Amino acid sequence: MKSFIIFWVALLTSSSAATVAVNGAAEGFAKGVTGGGSATPVYPDTIDELVTYLASDEAQVIVLTKTFDFTGSEGTVTSSGCKPWGTGSACQIAIDQDDWCENYEPDAPTTTVTYDAAGVLGMTIASDKTLIGQGSTGVIKGKGIRMVSGVSNIIIQNVFITDINPQYVWGGDAITIDDADMIWIDHVTTSLIGRQHIVLGTSASNRVTISNCEINGVTFWSATCDGYHYWGIYLDGSNDLVTMKGNYIYHTSGRAPKVQGNTLLHAVNNYWYDNSNHAFEIGEGAYIVAEGNVFQNIDAVAETPIDGLLFTSPSTTANEACLAYLGHDCQLNGFGSSGTFSQADTSFFSDFEGKNVASAAAYTTVVSSVGSNAGYGKITY
Repeated sequence: MKSFIIFWVALLTSSSAATVAVNGAAEGFAKGVTGGGSATPVYPDTIDELVTYLASDEAQVIVLTKTFDFTGSEGTVTSSGCKPWGTGSACQIAIDQDDWCENYEPDAPTTTVTYDAAGVLGMTIASDKTLIGQGSTGVIKGKGIRMVSGVSNIIIQNVFITDINPQYVWGGDAITIDDADMIWIDHVTTSLIGRQHIVLGTSASNRVTISNCEINGVTFWSATCDGYHYWGIYLDGSNDLVTMKGNYIYHTSGRAPKVQGNTLLHAVNNYWYDNSNHAFEIGEGAYIVAEGNVFQNIDAVAETPIDGLLFTSPSTTANEACLAYLGHDCQLNGFGSSGTFSQADTSFFSDFEGKNVASAAAYTTVVSSVGSNAGYGKITY
C-alpha cells in the first residue's frame, strides 16, 4: 500500500507539472525563446514569494494560481501633481514625477495626489524565467513587471495585470522591457493601467514577440477625458525587433502603439477596435510592416504626420514585394468605419533578411480568431 501511495503522489505531481507547460511557441523575432525550460514548476503563495522567484538567478517556471494583490503592500505616497488634460472627473491627473509638471505642463492647474506606492515600479524578472497563469487564476493586481538590465530568455503567458494607479499618469506601467533580449509576451491581458500597458525603453530590447494579448483601454480616467485609455503601447527602441501578432487592442485613444527610435515592427493579424482618436503614432526611426490587420471603428489609424517608414500592404500587387524578405506576400489590411492607412515604403525590407518572421493570414479571419483567442484564460494546458 505504501508503494502505491508513493506512486500515486508521483503521478499527480507529474500530471500537475504537465498542465503548466507553455502553450505553443513564439512566432516572429523571439522565435526559439525557452524561458524557464524544463525547470520544476514552483507555486508562489505570497507576494513576497512571487518577487523572490522572479528575481532569482535560477531558471524558473513560476505558476500563478491566485490573485497576487500588491495594493497597499508598500503604503501610499502623497505628493504634488497637475491636471494638464482637464479638471473633470474623467480626466487623468499627472504625478509630478521628476518635476514633469513644471518641465512639460507649467500652465496646468496643480493639485495634491495620493497614490499606491507599489504600482510605480514593477517587479524585476531575471533571465531564464517562465511566468505562467493556470487557467484563469493568474492575476497580478497593483504592480507591473520589468525585464531590464541585460536580461534575456523570458516568457510571460496567460497572466492578467490590472489596477495600477489608473487615475494617475506616472502611476506605473504594466510591462516594461528595456535592455533585454528574447522576450515573449503571450495571452496576457492588461487593464486599468496608470500609464503604459506595454513599454519598450530607449535601450535595446532586441527580439520581442507580443502575441495574442488583450490591451483593454476601458477606464474611468483618461488623458483624453473620455474613458478611452491613451497610453497604450510605447516602442521606443534601439535596434529593437518587435513582432505583434494576434493582439486585441480596444477602447484606446492613442499610442497603441507609438513607434520610434530605430524599431523594426511587424504588426500582423491584430485587431484594433473602437478607438476615439489614433491607433499608430509613427515617429522618426520607426520601420513598420502592417499586414493582415483589422481596424474597426478607429477614428485615425495613424496620426499625422508620419515621420517613419511604413508599408501598409496597400494592394495585392504591391504586397508581392514582401516575398523576398518576409518569406510571403503581405496580406491586405481590413477597415470598417475607420480612417485610411496607405503607405508603401519598401526601402527597409532588407532589415527582415535572415530574421524569424511571423506568418500572416488573411484579414478576413482575424476578428473571429482574435476574439476567441486573445487575452488570458483563453488557452488550455
